[in-house]
Amino acid sequence: METLINGLHHVTTLAGDAQRNVDYYTDILGLRLVKKTINFDAPDVYHLYYGDETGSPGTILTFFPYGQLPRGRKGPGQLTYTAFSVPTAAMSYWMDRLHQYNIPYAGPYKRYNESYLRFEDFDGMGIELVFNDEDQRAGWDNTKIPVEYAVRGFHTVTLNESNPDRTVKLLTELMDHTLVAEEEGRFRFKAGKGGPGNFVDVLYEPNGVRSLQGAGSVHHVAFSTDTDETQLSIHEKLLEAGYHVTPVQDRNYFHSIYFREPGGILFEVATNPPGFAVDEPVSELGTHLKLPEWYEPRRAKIEAELPVIQVK
Repeated sequence: METLINGLHHVTTLAGDAQRNVDYYTDILGLRLVKKTINFDAPDVYHLYYGDETGSPGTILTFFPYGQLPRGRKGPGQLTYTAFSVPTAAMSYWMDRLHQYNIPYAGPYKRYNESYLRFEDFDGMGIELVFNDEDQRAGWDNTKIPVEYAVRGFHTVTLNESNPDRTVKLLTELMDHTLVAEEEGRFRFKAGKGGPGNFVDVLYEPNGVRSLQGAGSVHHVAFSTDTDETQLSIHEKLLEAGYHVTPVQDRNYFHSIYFREPGGILFEVATNPPGFAVDEPVSELGTHLKLPEWYEPRRAKIEAELPVIQVK
């Protein structure tokens, strides 16, 4: 049987100040700004993409920085923590680094026999670093963090649910996920071959206060599919199962469909091609403001309204 979903593609979050967002994810976490573009549905707002050197699926964290935006609230109906994968030997390095930048963190804790740290960015987005030796992906070799300690990409996303049964059914029956572990109300699922970057945790929180969107809140999580054809297949399966799925959207760097899972979290299924080098060479990723062709006639106005940002 054809596998349609093969892991995580990207996570998109709401943010406040754009420059603070750039500083946090490039200077502190050492990710690469791989694309500087706009929210295609709100062109007066940036859409900033961070990831590994090329923006590989499973490494991409993106933001809509709206400027003055009240903080959100974590809780059921939201992806509450995005976990990155880092080598086991990097724990002391990262504890020292977070301390150096005055970033409070909790842990190290243990979960599924792996150690992790938990903290938040400037807007309150939930972040974890999971220390493991399973991840064979290369970290981005940059001047900020030694490559042997660098972030490899995503490890896990945590979906906070008050009634998880239908979400679990969606993941396992329609989205090619398999239950691989369970611990204290947390259920771990893998897609494809599993491993870091392919895990989804469903956290059962029956008495939690419902989440609110705002700065630091995840807007949606995207799952990876190989081609336009596999995307259309999952689109058909979801429609047949009664989900309200959007038509395919052209996002320049991938094609997307969107729908809400039963707990209210916005899901996306995104194609792996064409990728971020489609409109600028890999060596220049993230250095130019890239606009879809239908916004090019408005470039001067859009650039004048966007705040100036720079990677230090």
